[in-house]
Amino acid sequence: MAPSSTTGSTLLQPLSDAVQLPIDQVNFVVCQLFALLAAIWFRTYLHSSKTSSFIRHVVATLLGLYLALFCFGWYALHFLVQSGISYCIMIIIGVENTHNPMMIITQKITSLAYEIHDGMFRKDEELTPSQRDLAVRRMPSLLEYLSYNCNFMGILAGPLCSYKDYITFIEGRSYQVTQSGESGKEELHCERAEPSPNIAVIQKLIVCGVSLLFHLTISNTLPVEYNIDEHFQATASWPTKLIYLYVSLLAARPKYYFAWTLADAINNAAGFGFRGYDRNGDARWDLISNLRIQQIEMSTSFKMFLDNWNIQTALWLKRVCYERSSLSPTIQTFILSAIWHGVYPGYYLTFLTGVVMTLAARAVRNNIRHHFLEPPQLKLLYDVITWMVTQITISYTVVPFVLLSIKPSLMFYSCWYYCLHIVGILVLLLLPVKKTQRGKNTHENIQLSRSKKFDERENSLGQNSFSTINNVCSQNQEVACRHSSLKQ
Repeated sequence: MAPSSTTGSTLLQPLSDAVQLPIDQVNFVVCQLFALLAAIWFRTYLHSSKTSSFIRHVVATLLGLYLALFCFGWYALHFLVQSGISYCIMIIIGVENTHNPMMIITQKITSLAYEIHDGMFRKDEELTPSQRDLAVRRMPSLLEYLSYNCNFMGILAGPLCSYKDYITFIEGRSYQVTQSGESGKEELHCERAEPSPNIAVIQKLIVCGVSLLFHLTISNTLPVEYNIDEHFQATASWPTKLIYLYVSLLAARPKYYFAWTLADAINNAAGFGFRGYDRNGDARWDLISNLRIQQIEMSTSFKMFLDNWNIQTALWLKRVCYERSSLSPTIQTFILSAIWHGVYPGYYLTFLTGVVMTLAARAVRNNIRHHFLEPPQLKLLYDVITWMVTQITISYTVVPFVLLSIKPSLMFYSCWYYCLHIVGILVLLLLPVKKTQRGKNTHENIQLSRSKKFDERENSLGQNSFSTINNVCSQNQEVACRHSSLKQ
């Protein structure tokens, strides 16, 4: 295999030749595995109980910049330059304006800009519950800012996390619970024994292994490009085309499962990602998880698929665009997503198609679903049909995202006669769409409703998590008091 061009290190070129993979992919995987080991070391030897936040920030930042340098070479200066320029903008122009210029930079910078703007410029009553919870009330130091943006756990593959969650982790407050006193103010603090992430990390590494094996052995035998092969289009029956469309896009997903799950495992191994306890008292390590594979593969609606795929990016789009848009938030969100992904025409075709499919799916669900809820057999039939339709629609929508170029993407849609585009438009024209009332108060109510749904989804399976913690903490406090009394 001829050496591939890279601006990063070529130290692993022999390994690249041996496994027949590009050097940049080998560098990425090896650096992520190194980050996994570094995360275990970070949690063990630089634990917040043993080390100051300053040292943890410095080490996380330096390791992150080293990994970026190894993978990208001098391109790694981009991380420092964009972080430095953004920080200077926030310092110089003032917090009331930080939310505007940040939209052209990365997720973390944009998220933090909005969080600072919400916390230091807007009034609490103007914020939705989720915005109020994530609001940053003081300007971060330069070290905190660089550590948040360039830490070794997330510099290569993320996932995105809120600034407050990251600082809480660095300062060792992830396992503390604040209880409200009689005055309504947060008065009592309790800390449970720190849960171990080992089981969660091992489970995620198993998922990584299976995903990587599937990608290396099966994905390459089912290329998405074969959907536009002239011989295949001329000879295959429509059922065959449908099946291959679904299977080829199914085979394209494991590489994302591998990369995002490994990134999640790295953060968990460092002790970051704890989200409380479920109803059974088991620790949850999905605070910054980026996907839910079972829900993705069993999705019965377009929304369900999007809610479980690239979760942190979806939340970022929701926080910085959807919740803040007063005019056509769905369209604006998809356009922002396309711009953020890059300049390939396939991205824009996918996300513009996604707008039609999302609105059409919403209209169908609002007008039809309630007729199929009873009896259970009818609901099951409805779920089976909507699963098949959803999987085909998703596959149809994302083909340009994989093909990237405009010509093969349009060739694919032409082979399918733009059938789902036409169906989606007809649905929007024929089915009534629920209109939202206008006005400031109504808009605020809509925002609160959206935020409530957002909070409920983010805390799924853990609605009683913190009440569980509080109960256990209360019991621990009682035991501690009794133990203290016995000592006296």
